[in-house]
Amino acid sequence: MATTSIRLDQDLIDKATIMAKALNRTPPKQIEHWAKIGEMMEDNPDLPYEFVKQAIIAKAEKEAGKLEEYDFG
Repeated sequence: MATTSIRLDQDLIDKATIMAKALNRTPPKQIEHWAKIGEMMEDNPDLPYEFVKQAIIAKAEKEAGKLEEYDFG
């Protein structure tokens, strides 16, 4: 994956650093996470945040091979 340096507001970096520490991420990964959520919310404005969050979690679980088959019966 290619990387690019960009300038960001120091307040945003400070907030990302705090959240990153709390959530065991690096500050750049926290900002990437926020960007991913923002993109998903803009692409799907009718979906609530909690649904988008659960979709991200479900995708991570699938990629980790941790999903269980659901029984509709």
